[in-house]
Amino acid sequence: EEHFVESRGGLVQAGGSLRLSCAARGFTLDDYAIGWFRQAPGKEREGVSCISPDGSIWSKDSVKGRFVISSDNAKSTVYLQMDNLKVEDTAVYYCAAGARSSWANKDLVKYLAVWGQGLLVTVSS
Repeated sequence: EEHFVESRGGLVQAGGSLRLSCAARGFTLDDYAIGWFRQAPGKEREGVSCISPDGSIWSKDSVKGRFVISSDNAKSTVYLQMDNLKVEDTAVYYCAAGARSSWANKDLVKYLAVWGQGLLVTVSS
């Protein structure tokens, strides 16, 4: 069965850092683009960043220069290093796997193949 083993989220102060990790089980990083979505209270789920099997990366404009996604194929694990966190980054972060296009197009989110359970990231002012 395809699923993820995720790290814990956390509570950090604005300007701080946090690293999320997501280990694939039952599939490999060559099978799908893998990355994160997030959903803040009262808002729609949105794509944050993903990395494709060829190593190409897509990231939401508001996190560019602050969040860096990377992968370790030997561990089938994808990481999201989040620096200079802002209060508006507070959300539940979901690991996901599927077609890269799903991250930038909300109409394609429903076609993602695998979802993590979600990690709460809270950024305090």
